[in-house]
Amino acid sequence: MIVPRIRKIITTAMLFFLFFCSLAVFSGETRAQEVSIPDLNSYAAVLMEFSRGEIIFSQNGSEILHPASLTKIMTLVLAYEALQEGRVSWEDKVTISQKAWETKGSQMFLEINDQVSFGDLVTGIAVVSANDACVAVGEYLCGSEALFVQEMNQKATELGLTNTLFQNSSGLPDSQHYTTAEDLAVLSRYLIGNFPEYLKLHSQKEFDFNGIKQYNLNPLLRRFSGADGLKTGHTGEAGFCLVGTAVQKGLRFITVVMKASSEAERTRDSENMLNYAFRNYMLGEVLPAKEALSELKVTGGEKRAVSLQLDQPLETVVPFNRQEDLETHFNVPQSVAAPIAKGDPLGSVEALLDGNVIAEAPLVAAEDVDKAGFFSLLFRSVGDFLAGLWLKFVKMIGNLLS
Repeated sequence: MIVPRIRKIITTAMLFFLFFCSLAVFSGETRAQEVSIPDLNSYAAVLMEFSRGEIIFSQNGSEILHPASLTKIMTLVLAYEALQEGRVSWEDKVTISQKAWETKGSQMFLEINDQVSFGDLVTGIAVVSANDACVAVGEYLCGSEALFVQEMNQKATELGLTNTLFQNSSGLPDSQHYTTAEDLAVLSRYLIGNFPEYLKLHSQKEFDFNGIKQYNLNPLLRRFSGADGLKTGHTGEAGFCLVGTAVQKGLRFITVVMKASSEAERTRDSENMLNYAFRNYMLGEVLPAKEALSELKVTGGEKRAVSLQLDQPLETVVPFNRQEDLETHFNVPQSVAAPIAKGDPLGSVEALLDGNVIAEAPLVAAEDVDKAGFFSLLFRSVGDFLAGLWLKFVKMIGNLLS
């Protein structure tokens, strides 16, 4: 009789254990490394949330691979920086060298000694992946492609792309020319975040140069809602590659696929990751704008305190089932001296998930607070003094009566 009873106790305990384990599985704990996206067949794949740069999913994302024409993302970053800083203009005329003309692979069919605008060259790189334009841009910016490649590698170091090394500006095969899917996600986020005005080039579906019309090979532009970039690539060594990005309802995600076996596979895997992202994440409002969220003591002001508010709502991207887990933390000083102007930043508020700061915004004064005059401060001091005496008197009477 004892053995069956023990067996029953053990069975009951195991059932309880399994029950609580199942609760833990569905409790909403979502970690990047725990995300599983089914039906991905490419060798390397990465899904990144744009606003924070969080890598939600990574499959062989840190493995060194050949990037093919995804290299051109860095070439375009340096070109966009030169345009943004005014070192070159869209209309600058670039003389096409023999080296640019001789460059193999995808082209915009430049001719030796042609005078081509810098803007056309950049468009040719972004839309039709023109290798000859990459050489021409590098030579124009740095004097030679070799010096331009040095700039590419220096920029990679600045961005923390520790597993990236470039040997040319276009992505033509070279055993010492490599990167990773995760590094490419970081690089792509930098491009989108710093040069959003040039995304229109990456979403341009065709480019006509010298009477030759060519088409953007990014399949997401024609298939996925909100897709507006970024770059395709293919060589025998690299396989089929694609960096994609799309935005819907204020959410943007970046996908990287490398070493896919076919165009169809890289498209399908990119779409699978984007569909997963938009179905499982949301842009949640943590705190509203233009509402009093906190109060700060004011010294020497006509008012004793000032309300603090947000100019814009504090929003952040979270999994659908984690919005209730968001917490807030206010960072404000003990007091601030008058005068204060409406809109002055006086602190900040953080949104936290699992103790990690995932969004932050400045708290600003909701109103003006002028500096109080001498007599106002004098009367206030006298009033505060008398009020303090009264409180002490009331407390003393209360102690006597008790």
